[in-house]
Amino acid sequence: MAKKFFVVPVKKREEELRAAFWEQIKSIPRGDKIQNCIQCGTCTGTCPVSYMMDITPREIVALFRAGHLEDILHSRAIWICASCYSCRVRCPSGILVTDLMYALKRLAMNKKIYPPKFPVHALSKAFIFNIYKYGRNFEIGLAIRYFLKADPKKLLASTGFGFAMIKKGRISLLPKSIKKVKEIRAIIDKAKQLEKEGA
Repeated sequence: MAKKFFVVPVKKREEELRAAFWEQIKSIPRGDKIQNCIQCGTCTGTCPVSYMMDITPREIVALFRAGHLEDILHSRAIWICASCYSCRVRCPSGILVTDLMYALKRLAMNKKIYPPKFPVHALSKAFIFNIYKYGRNFEIGLAIRYFLKADPKKLLASTGFGFAMIKKGRISLLPKSIKKVKEIRAIIDKAKQLEKEGA
């Protein structure tokens, strides 16, 4: 649990989110090291995609300390993380920044809190749907599912590119399942079961 110097007056919704966040952190070895952040900015300086984030990794920790977890969950930052682990390697306090980003993403998905006009979670859901159904990705299905949720105009704008890829044999017009798709489904089902059980 958080140390006393982390306790700040927060709204009830924020308290619930914090409790859920610390629950996620329990599954990360040394996850509580977030309390040791010295706000040096090494994580942000190391991050190859921080320039695209609306709040930087350093600011994420600062906002968390200030009691603004909901602001973090509504940001694009946690979804942009490239999972390169540079921040984790270079952090002088040994904070597992990438793992914290994953914990924040899981919390956002569990609470259905997503950034406005940035439905990257729709891409994730479309990808998982394809893997579950076919055992592999089906690019056209992925694009259609994502753009219908994100921006249907972009779907229409991308059709020329899609047809060019089909013509060159780079993508398939129809989905193809792998031979042992049932085994893939069993793995995904087991992962979902373990997640529900809190393993």
